Amino acid sequence: MRGWVYAKRSSWVGRWLPLLIAMGVIFFVSNQPSADLPNFGLWDVAVKKTGHFLAYASLALLALRAVWGVKRPYLTAIIIVLLYASSDEFHQTFIAGRTGTPVDVLIDLSGALTCLWLVHWRHFIPQPAFLAK
Repeated sequence: MRGWVYAKRSSWVGRWLPLLIAMGVIFFVSNQPSADLPNFGLWDVAVKKTGHFLAYASLALLALRAVWGVKRPYLTAIIIVLLYASSDEFHQTFIAGRTGTPVDVLIDLSGALTCLWLVHWRHFIPQPAFLAK
């Protein structure tokens, strides 16, 4: 299988630095008081929850890339994302106007699981010739 997720990486930095940078970006955004966040009007909740879903889908992909080669890479990536999502929601309880909710952790986890399922499906399910290129 070709692709950047499965590429051989010999250094710790090549495997883990992208994941740590993504975690830093999520932490930075989570650290903003609610008054500093944009408001999308009627679409505010949908936009922000979609952002949760996509951010943690990306984080799961980077976690999978970091741990690829361990005995259970998908499970390990999910555990990393779950722990980070939980700690991020806890962190938000200390930020003015923000709340940490289990619902957001579930949204984060659903983004991660969806992404990893798609990667698994693409990797292990035989693809028609026109998709294999």
